[in-house]
Amino acid sequence: MEKRLTTTAMLFSVGFVFMLVCSVGAFFYGIQIGTEKTEAKYEKDEEGTIQASASVSPYQQQDLVSFYHTVFLPYREFQNEWFTAMNKLSQGKTNEATSMFKDLASLADDKAKEASSVDMQRSPLLGQAQVSYIRSLKLFKDASIKAATNAKTQTYNELKKNIDQEKNYLSASQFALSAQQTYYSAMLKWAATVDLDIPSDYKSPALLELTQWKNLTITIKNKLMADQLLTRKKLTSYYPQDLTSRVDEFVESGQASKMKVHTVSAVVDLLINTEAVRSGDFTESKSRLYEQALLPQLPFFTSETN
Repeated sequence: MEKRLTTTAMLFSVGFVFMLVCSVGAFFYGIQIGTEKTEAKYEKDEEGTIQASASVSPYQQQDLVSFYHTVFLPYREFQNEWFTAMNKLSQGKTNEATSMFKDLASLADDKAKEASSVDMQRSPLLGQAQVSYIRSLKLFKDASIKAATNAKTQTYNELKKNIDQEKNYLSASQFALSAQQTYYSAMLKWAATVDLDIPSDYKSPALLELTQWKNLTITIKNKLMADQLLTRKKLTSYYPQDLTSRVDEFVESGQASKMKVHTVSAVVDLLINTEAVRSGDFTESKSRLYEQALLPQLPFFTSETN
């Protein structure tokens, strides 16, 4: 005979089932809450990481130093050999112009590969300068190959004149000057992260008065001299800081006042046209003019280099 549940037993069973449902619900609710908290913490940590990464300047001193050794120095080594070869050509001191330019073509190719060995694209300006230096070296290679061929039939004077007017050489020079200007612009951005009173960029007015020039920091002055060389399409063996130091010396010596020269461009014109700037001028005047100046620790600022 089937037994019927008493009212007490039935209530106990219903209560047990209710408690079981509540327990399971609470379990899954706890899992959901824990998951949401974990996700929220992860998102917060990830956001903090992104913000921290964004706050790190892409123009730290180590970036400038890395660029110097891996990109700038290979280009500079080629440029020094190019100027040496052109000086020999001007003086008629070589009887092996063909082999000389073949060697330059090979050197330009090697240095272009060397300058390509490291990716500098994390720092936009340095990445841009790297591309320009590599293009310059490849164009110098083309100019050298053409010069090696022409050397077989042309006199030294004819060869020198043709090289100075040759489109590959002109483009190579322009890319090199553009790269130099961009590198010095990156140095200015670095300086702005170290000293908040220094602007991250500075564009010279059409006529920059010497009274304004005197109040500028050296990183701004160097960038402006790189601008000046780019505008004039003047590829030189000296650095922008060498030109900076000569302008400062010209002003401090009182020569600018005596000659009634009032703008930076006028002084630069005078110094370049009279060939009054030499590689190493900055080094010679550094302790006297720039002892406390804020500069990145790069070899061409700390010692005399070629």
